[in-house]
Amino acid sequence: MGVAGSGKTQIGREVASRLGWSFVDADDVHPESNVAKMRAGHALTDTDREPWLEALNQMLRTRQSEGVAVVLACSALKHAFRRALVDGVTNERIIHLDVPQPAIVERVSNRRGHFMPLELVANQFAELEVPGADEAIIIDANRPNVVVVDSAIDALHGWFNQPEGPE
Repeated sequence: MGVAGSGKTQIGREVASRLGWSFVDADDVHPESNVAKMRAGHALTDTDREPWLEALNQMLRTRQSEGVAVVLACSALKHAFRRALVDGVTNERIIHLDVPQPAIVERVSNRRGHFMPLELVANQFAELEVPGADEAIIIDANRPNVVVVDSAIDALHGWFNQPEGPE
């Protein structure tokens, strides 16, 4: 999880690949109306996000019932969104890719082909409810991707080796 430009897709794909898990980018699940709204520079409302979050939760629950481990790259900016995503899902772990706003502005400014415009970066930070350590693994993602991926995998391995982690 994290704001636009935090590296969710790149980091998530690499973590999934290295762990042998499935990868899903929540951006690919957005209804076209949401994508069009963001592309036009308008922030989504909680109402806009509701069916999207429900679809993602259903996908996670289905994959879990099939025994498929998933890395989901999703903004999940608010606590309520994160809870909606994992409702009914067990053995989940949230990783927050933490990047300061000036670095995000630079990243999004240089990004091509994505629907999220630079104008919405400030809104992303205004909406962000930073999770505490009791809710998520917090990773400084303002470092090279290989370091961030290694940090995420190390943190997940630490979680796996705890009694409440997955079997």
